[in-house]
Amino acid sequence: MGRKVSPAFLFLFLSVFLFASFSLYFSSCNPIYASTEISFPSVNLTAISKIPEYSSSSSLAIKEDVNYLTRHVASIQDSLGVKSVSVLLPDWEVLLIVSPESTPPMTGSISGNDFLCLYPNNETSPARFSGVLPSTNQTTFKCGLPKRNRRRLPFLSPVLIRSGEEFLVSSPPPEPMMRWTRLAYESFTTENDVVLFVKGLNHRQGINLSPKELTCVFIDETSNNAVRTAVTSSIQEVFRCERPDFTSFGYGEEGNGLNKRIKVSLEIRHQGESSFMMPSVAYYIPWRKLEIERPKALLCACTMVFDVAKFLREWVMYHSKIGVEKFVLYDNDSDDDLMKVIKELNQEGYNIETFFWIWPKTQEAGFSHASLYAKDSCTWMMYLDVDEFVFAPSWVNSLQPSPDDPMLRSLLPKTQWWSDPRQNIGQVSIRCNEFGPSNQMTHPLEGVTQGYTCRRKEDNRHKSIVLLEAIEHSLLNAIHHFKLKEGYRTKPVSLEVAVVNHYKYQAWSEFKVKFRRRVSAYVVDWTKGLNPLSKDRAPGLGFEAVEPAGWEHKFCEVQDDRLKLLAQRWFEKQTMAGSKMAWQT
Repeated sequence: MGRKVSPAFLFLFLSVFLFASFSLYFSSCNPIYASTEISFPSVNLTAISKIPEYSSSSSLAIKEDVNYLTRHVASIQDSLGVKSVSVLLPDWEVLLIVSPESTPPMTGSISGNDFLCLYPNNETSPARFSGVLPSTNQTTFKCGLPKRNRRRLPFLSPVLIRSGEEFLVSSPPPEPMMRWTRLAYESFTTENDVVLFVKGLNHRQGINLSPKELTCVFIDETSNNAVRTAVTSSIQEVFRCERPDFTSFGYGEEGNGLNKRIKVSLEIRHQGESSFMMPSVAYYIPWRKLEIERPKALLCACTMVFDVAKFLREWVMYHSKIGVEKFVLYDNDSDDDLMKVIKELNQEGYNIETFFWIWPKTQEAGFSHASLYAKDSCTWMMYLDVDEFVFAPSWVNSLQPSPDDPMLRSLLPKTQWWSDPRQNIGQVSIRCNEFGPSNQMTHPLEGVTQGYTCRRKEDNRHKSIVLLEAIEHSLLNAIHHFKLKEGYRTKPVSLEVAVVNHYKYQAWSEFKVKFRRRVSAYVVDWTKGLNPLSKDRAPGLGFEAVEPAGWEHKFCEVQDDRLKLLAQRWFEKQTMAGSKMAWQT
């Protein structure tokens, strides 16, 4: 008589068999990755040395050994050669930066359906063309990270392929993506130094690494040689580096004649610990002196924008009327008709310049960059958002102002008292009134100045007009105002002299967009359950974009239609269909 197999033994056997089978299956699709740390040699400042193999991903201090199953398709590297580096952004977005040596190069018109991101497990997601990085002339795309790829570390880089074509993810295997939380992302060369913008080192306002713990590293990607220089300032996401001596690379002293790409990064060295180099997508751009000195605009306005096409005409036309000569817009990867609107406004005679600034939650760094970028073309810069309008009560009875009327210029100092440094005004601070929804259920077609006329009683925060020459070396700024050089002071103006009408709490369909992401590096996103009493938040609002009852009636304590009536006098026109504001299309 046969031996009876117990149910417990049979269950155990089947469990082991199933576990082994699933393990074998998943290991073939998603291998277990072994990581090893990469260390960088410690060197003296300004010395040239040979550094370990440096790539956009090896600087993550991990390297992956991966074996992939071969797919019966053509190799992307052999066919199109769309070579790129990948950065994992917030909200599972992947940024792909196409390498300049990509063959064929990214030229001509790129439609929204031309490309896909292909991941190592053979999943794809649509790749949207974002823009071209101004400093390096590199094309960028964005795609989503598929859910199955979010479950296993490390997050491996996709390859960029053309739609409708199949390719092989071949050896060498894809590298781990760089993480946005720790990255050198932009650089700017001045006459005296190199300014590097880095995410992930100075996490909190007022708490910064000492420059003595840092070294700037300039890497020749062809020879893998590096030049190191001292860091002179470390504030927020801005790090100032001494200029490198490129004669060690065989170039001119200033890097003139460069025909190779020089990557810039930061090396962090704590006492008694090994050094670590930040991942980087930033490159050195030699400083160029203007061949022809052009007259500077006295007053410019700068803002960071995202999908503001329907608001921009009103903001530009109004502020141009009161004295802004040039507008500098940092485009934070807009996906609406922004460029079309800007082109139209430029054709109408307005002076608008855009700088593609794709980096998320970097408002302070963007404004620091703008203070350098615009210094050759602007004397004073007004930092103001597109939902903010400067108004002076003395303009209430003003007819059509002429270009010679002082308007905003009346807020600026007429002279500087160099004999008494305490009198040198380097910044004008204007307080803000915050307007509520004012019974609006949708965006008012005639514009925000016409639709929102009820505000809170107490003012909140302020915005500034700053003399670019007066900004302190560190470029430190917070909530649209800068730290000034010694010898300059900030002049606050009273609400009776000037005020910023901040149309903050708009119709819910517009306001809820603010839950997407706050643009400041140091302001908590509204979906996070942190700092609920922040002045940046809407009082009484929770952590989800859920419209509260009676939203259209909130934040209404004072009826204030002064700017509405003034704008009607200046911009209203009669048409066959009735009266319209000049910015209505």
